[in-house]
Amino acid sequence: MATAREERVMVSEQVAPVLVARTLGAFDLVVIFVGIVLFIVNSASLQFAGPSLFIYWVVAFLTFLITGAFVTAHLGRMFPEEGSLYVWTHKALGPFWGFFAGFVAWWPGPIVMVLAGILVATFAQQIGTFLDAEILTESWQVGLVVLAVLWFGAAMSLLRLRVTQTYANIQFVFYAAAIFVMGLAGLVWLLSGNEPANSFAAENWNPFGGEALVLGIPALLTAFSFCVLALLGIEVPLNMGVEVKSADAIRKYLLWGCVFVMVAYLWTSFGNMVAVPLDENNATTGGAQAVGLAMNEGLGIIVALILMWFFLTSSMVYNYSFARLLFVSGLERRLPHQIGQVNRNQVPANAVILQTVISTLITIVVFFIIGTFTELDPNKPYLGLLAGVTIVWCISTALLFLDIFFAKRANPRRFEEARRVPVGFLYLCGAVGFIANILAVLFIFVGQWYPDLWPTLAEWNTWMIVITVVSVTVGVAIYFISEATSRRGKTEEELAAEAAAAGVTPEAERPTT
Repeated sequence: MATAREERVMVSEQVAPVLVARTLGAFDLVVIFVGIVLFIVNSASLQFAGPSLFIYWVVAFLTFLITGAFVTAHLGRMFPEEGSLYVWTHKALGPFWGFFAGFVAWWPGPIVMVLAGILVATFAQQIGTFLDAEILTESWQVGLVVLAVLWFGAAMSLLRLRVTQTYANIQFVFYAAAIFVMGLAGLVWLLSGNEPANSFAAENWNPFGGEALVLGIPALLTAFSFCVLALLGIEVPLNMGVEVKSADAIRKYLLWGCVFVMVAYLWTSFGNMVAVPLDENNATTGGAQAVGLAMNEGLGIIVALILMWFFLTSSMVYNYSFARLLFVSGLERRLPHQIGQVNRNQVPANAVILQTVISTLITIVVFFIIGTFTELDPNKPYLGLLAGVTIVWCISTALLFLDIFFAKRANPRRFEEARRVPVGFLYLCGAVGFIANILAVLFIFVGQWYPDLWPTLAEWNTWMIVITVVSVTVGVAIYFISEATSRRGKTEEELAAEAAAAGVTPEAERPTT
């Protein structure tokens, strides 16, 4: 049997279970999974690929989503702790790689929280288009919407998780209905006697079409990269591993969550492609646009409103789920110990607030300083940061797939107890998923996402490299600073005792009225 040292016992696995509440069931995890992974705007963004998009979706599902689900299910059963990838990598590869994996898995969270706010504003603008009105035309106006979204999410994330999650579950029902209508728009368009708005001819199904890019890579292969990136976040619901009520909930959320995501992306891609001509397609709001064209603008407005509501809620889901990685870092003394505290509602309030402040600062710089007081396009720094941080997120996912090769060595007994499929199949999933992840990153560097903002590939790649290197350097620096300061050679037992004593914020010690 492995010793405690061999198992690399963590402070958080000893302390977190007594600080937070075990409240999440399978349906809750499905909702969180959808809120993190299924940004349905990706269906509109990928319309440039034509019918070959459906091939790319299927390949991405097989090589990345499904393989990631098997790996996540195994690691989640093996180490059902708060912090998911942070803990799994710590167990498999050691404390440095554990914190590093946690950091690069966390950093995209605050950026996507801002993105969700931008999408709320974008759908508000689409509603204005339906009504022949222009709204939110100034950068500072968009910034105000983003700030409102961020702090609504923060306020909701500070409530008891059961309350917050119930709200998210209700919104999910409306989101599912909107997704159904977006795909149905395609059928309505055809049944109304219209020809498809875009050609489905055999030559348009060629996934290797388009002009050659760097290294002779066909332009359309970048669509595969987009498809993989649209599926990031498989393991995020298990950031709250200690708050999950049963191990069976892990299997159920990965099964039904993956099914929902796959069907939703294929269904809405179809509806958008059939009803909206590519040269008229809005790469963000195309789904609502399809409903407006195929059915009526009133229903298009309703769908846009529901999608606004979804992204408002998604920012909240990102906030409370990614805050758990900061929470674990605080318990492990990689960040100030206050970040590892919970409030009277048994949620990591300081982590939520810190994360929201970081997103707020990004919003202020982009939309109020750059967008209002300079002549620069505020979209350029934000979209560059979003793309660069996507590479960082892929680094964390690469570590997720690599963990499966080292998990058995970390704890052979737990590995076998958690295993539901042959070892060779798990390793195959790890290898295929890792390769798909690397290819997705490679394709980011062979063509600009936004040629209007980055006219040359060299400029685009410089931005990507600088953002990635700076992000990685910050994560490494935090680790070594924590080693030299807050941890100072203390044993895990000493740190656990300190964390248990400091794990509740002062107001949480007061009885509720």
